Amino acid sequence: MMNKQSNQRSNHGSIAVASLFDGSNWHSNVELSWQQGLITGIRPASGAVQAGILVPGFIDLQVNGGGGVLFNTAPALASLNIMVQAHARFGTSAMLPTVITDSVTVMQQTADVVAQAIAAKLPGVIGLHFEGPHLAVPKKGVHPAEHIRPLSAAELALYQRTDIGIKLITVAPENVTPQQIKQLTAAGMQVWLGHSNADAATVQQALNAGARGFTHLYNAMSPLTSREPGMVGVALTDTDSWCGIILDGLHLHPTAARLALAAKPKGKIVLVTDAMAPVGTDDTEFAFFSGKVVRDGNKLTNEAGALAGSVLDMAGAVRYAIEILAVEPGEALRMAALYPAEALGCAESCGRLSNGYQANMVLLNEHYQVQHNWIAGSSIYQAPECQ
Repeated sequence: MMNKQSNQRSNHGSIAVASLFDGSNWHSNVELSWQQGLITGIRPASGAVQAGILVPGFIDLQVNGGGGVLFNTAPALASLNIMVQAHARFGTSAMLPTVITDSVTVMQQTADVVAQAIAAKLPGVIGLHFEGPHLAVPKKGVHPAEHIRPLSAAELALYQRTDIGIKLITVAPENVTPQQIKQLTAAGMQVWLGHSNADAATVQQALNAGARGFTHLYNAMSPLTSREPGMVGVALTDTDSWCGIILDGLHLHPTAARLALAAKPKGKIVLVTDAMAPVGTDDTEFAFFSGKVVRDGNKLTNEAGALAGSVLDMAGAVRYAIEILAVEPGEALRMAALYPAEALGCAESCGRLSNGYQANMVLLNEHYQVQHNWIAGSSIYQAPECQ
């Protein structure tokens, strides 16, 4: 059963569970303990155990908003706290708040806020994802064209900051040169490719220059065709890069998702949400730059009818992988935790349940719905029926 200390906002405690997935292997009837936010042991349970599955906390590379907040619109520490709380309900233990294409001023504000969050050790915030502004207008999606621009000294100075944790940037390789990609990687940025109409040769040059992944595979990128493989073709056939995918049943057809899983080496597909403000709320619309985005069920569209992010959560993405794509549960859980940790370069401290790792963990029921979520051993969410 659960040590009562683990039910408080304490970073030490223990929990005995019927099933535990450590990132590699499954265990039955075990007790996990932690001290000072780190896992100290997993051993056979000596008494009664709690029903459910204890798994590594999910890691989301692309979180635009949640809890009614859009990070671009409200770049403040309070906004990040709301986003973390909203996504914690669905198993996220670590995220990259994402700022989409905007002015340098807004980008600087979001960086300042993330720096404050990291300095204050705000649970769950591990860095910042700049999705733009160096994108391609033909594949801009809902990114505002008026803010799409080449890389300048102002942005480069921002990207060279060392106080904002893990830094990921999505660029279009036709608008950012291989030399600039080398500059970005030298500044500690992880460069991913997306919102691009580039041909395969240009995409390959970007990978050769240090780009490491592809943002929301298939969406807003040049497609695979018979004589021009495009960005999709390179992404599917490159063995070293990671691909984020949005498994909400709207951004890509199940067959396209299965193709990606079959084509990429195991470990190179990571689940992302591309979540917008309504996640965790019943909101049906929200302001988006000079317009608005409307929600119809689980679909978000702008006033022109274009997809505008998602209301997907990480637990929902895991369920989709298992139930619709027939992905083995352990592999689906790795796509939500271990593989994102590897993609971000933090797999030595998170993405697994193992001695010395952060006690980022989620208790799921048999339907893979979140019952309890801990970040660094502190309880951040507990389902009402489990309280």
